[in-house]
Amino acid sequence: MIERAKIRLFVDESLREGQTIPLERDKAHYLFGVMRQAVGDRVALFNGRDGEWTAEVTLAGKRNGVLTCLGQAAPQLDPPDLWLMFAPIKKARTDFIVEKAAEMGASRIVPVLTEFTNSERVRVDRLQAHAVEAAEQCGGTFVPEVAEPEKLDRLLDGWDGARRLMFCDEALAGENKPLSGAAGAPWAILIGPEGGFSDAERKRLHGMESAVSVSLGPRILRADTAAVAAMTLWQSALGDW
Repeated sequence: MIERAKIRLFVDESLREGQTIPLERDKAHYLFGVMRQAVGDRVALFNGRDGEWTAEVTLAGKRNGVLTCLGQAAPQLDPPDLWLMFAPIKKARTDFIVEKAAEMGASRIVPVLTEFTNSERVRVDRLQAHAVEAAEQCGGTFVPEVAEPEKLDRLLDGWDGARRLMFCDEALAGENKPLSGAAGAPWAILIGPEGGFSDAERKRLHGMESAVSVSLGPRILRADTAAVAAMTLWQSALGDW
């Protein structure tokens, strides 16, 4: 394996030895204007499929540039088959949830609209960009997909029973109910809105054979804190930590 570079970029192109990667304006500005890279400097590239590759700057301009792949620096590392499903909240806190989900190993991120969701406007392209930035910064080689928002009822109507659902129920705060299950199996985590789940939603979730209700400790957590706590709980019990 070749030495890893410190500056990392996500690209769409396939990565292999000798492959040239053209840079569009935003990436060129970041590398050459912000990070002060020049011809001959090295950058880490990943595309979510081919691992991490070290590339050399072979052309540096104000509005474009070219990188040339030298060799693979790290193999592809995919996360567990874990979805994070959450009710969108205020903009900055929704951004935080997506960033932390990408850092902590979610394979898919799904905004869900519940009865008490109070922030239904979701820009998936912006959230996807946050997921990319998080993967660049944390050293990951995988970027989770941010799905289009979906109503919770509709999502549960088509639920695949083979995917276990970790239902974080704020009504169970203070109860000691350990998480158990098969490591390596497909899972999803569901985080509710700031107002909590409705009685009808809670009843439906408790009635699902594939759902496992859990407590996240003795205190009711904010939605963004709950997402981090839930992923920590799942990863430590059943994930790749």
